[in-house]
Amino acid sequence: MVMTRLRVALGQINPVVGDLGGNSERIIAALGLAEEAGADVAVFPELAITGYPPEDLLLKPGFVADNLAALAKVAAATERCVAVVGFVDEQLDLYNAAAVCSRGEVRGVYHKQELPNYGVFDEQRYFAPGGGATQLFGIGGVRVGVSICEDAWNPQGPIAAQAAAGAELVININASPYYLDRLVEREQMLATRAADASCVLVYLNCVGGQDELVFDGASLVFDAAGRLVASLPQFSDEVAVVDVDVRPVYRKRLIDPRGHHSAPPLPVSEVTSKPRLGADAPRLPAPRAERLSTEAEVYQALVTGTRDYVRKNGFTDVVIGLSGGIDSSLVATIAADALGAGHVHGVSMPSRYSSAGASTDAVALAANLGIDFRTVPIEPAYQAFLELLEPSFAGLPAGLTEENLQSRIRGVILMALSNKMGWMVLTTGNKSEAAVGYSTLYGDTAGGFAVIKDVPKTLVYRLCSWRNGQGQTPSIPEDVLTKPPSAELRPDQRDDQSLPPYDVLDPVLLAYVEDDLTASELVEAGFDEQLVRQVVRLVDLAEYKRRQTPPGVRVTPKAFGRDRRMPITNRYR
Repeated sequence: MVMTRLRVALGQINPVVGDLGGNSERIIAALGLAEEAGADVAVFPELAITGYPPEDLLLKPGFVADNLAALAKVAAATERCVAVVGFVDEQLDLYNAAAVCSRGEVRGVYHKQELPNYGVFDEQRYFAPGGGATQLFGIGGVRVGVSICEDAWNPQGPIAAQAAAGAELVININASPYYLDRLVEREQMLATRAADASCVLVYLNCVGGQDELVFDGASLVFDAAGRLVASLPQFSDEVAVVDVDVRPVYRKRLIDPRGHHSAPPLPVSEVTSKPRLGADAPRLPAPRAERLSTEAEVYQALVTGTRDYVRKNGFTDVVIGLSGGIDSSLVATIAADALGAGHVHGVSMPSRYSSAGASTDAVALAANLGIDFRTVPIEPAYQAFLELLEPSFAGLPAGLTEENLQSRIRGVILMALSNKMGWMVLTTGNKSEAAVGYSTLYGDTAGGFAVIKDVPKTLVYRLCSWRNGQGQTPSIPEDVLTKPPSAELRPDQRDDQSLPPYDVLDPVLLAYVEDDLTASELVEAGFDEQLVRQVVRLVDLAEYKRRQTPPGVRVTPKAFGRDRRMPITNRYR
């Protein structure tokens, strides 16, 4: 049985939305590496020219035209190695498309058929669906199909159709956002798709952060039996080369009912006639990435999302309010890992209610991380505000207003440093607090990016413990992990005076926010009725706050923001 070996370059790159010139240069540079390595085909992400998701940039005709010009520049740079590149095609409608380029020209175009319109996706707002595969591409003597992202998730979709019509290898280009355990879901689905279609499957994903979204790369190659051949690391911008054996698929289809459904053959557009390598040529070792633990995976997602949000928006440095608590400690550690310690500035802003231990822990954290640290006491400003407001507040008891006033003073100080120094403010609130509104609007919610906005409090503790285990000495002081969490806005304050303990709260939030159970369904599931009523009320009332908070890295299947769009004015309980 004649076997063809194709050398495939996986261009797992980090595009920037709207950076048409920069993205095309990234593709051309990676293409040059592929040519040097003797690759037959180089594969790049979905909408690699525009970055993903371009959103309402697509409503600008000039942007679409410039994207086509950038694609022409990429095509002109191709030589013997074929490039499969994501771009926006313009006909009577716009299409999420893949161009097949070689020897200076675009040789063919594929239009995405399955347009996701759920969760963070709204592609039906912008694109028309493709009308089905019209051709295959002859690359190195192999019949190759091309598909895009969501096309792979339909068992009866384009991959199955292309394989039935003669494809021996299918390339699937992606901009698939990360959330926890998404890689496992992808790998299981893709292995099934390759085995069912009896064809080699090349899955190429982009990497990097874009606003709330982070893309984890983790590109994969499967053989016709659904076995994993190669895998690239998560959260790594790199170009890797894989030698793929492509056998005629008819034998497997004759002995395996999967894929034994023929269709009229599609015409094959010959792009390159022969592979560069013979079947007996020395084989490159296939890359196999080590699987990350849950904590390592989430932590790397947060580092990647923070680094790219800061740098892609033109900032070099960040500033963080260091309270000595666990949330600000985690955010500072992530920022130092993402940007380098020299670009992180910590500010302690003690008040009359700040404990000595909190200040000590903040100092120790900054020293462990090697970041800039300064102290700006808020007592003079707090006293001035109390005196200013005293005539209006006369006769009224002190309470939440005075607590929130301290938080808002701290927000003003951080924003002043941001304006003066050009530093981006990173906020420190977690998902559990955001869910129940345990935050001060225009206080601790004020800033440019909310690093752990989608991280539940119980996971915050796990991430801190994991990170402390990665070096010779822990970065986060042990006291931070063991003391009761507190906002320290009144004497002897603890979070559990206002909220259920976080190990009790987080499972309710998971069921209500991510699983969309109603209050009655939560009670039926075994949660305490009084607890459910308290939590549901807090979550629903806090929607107006969440609408006014900065974006943050999405690491769960349903994050506040793009994923969960609830009305603010809402009486359904």
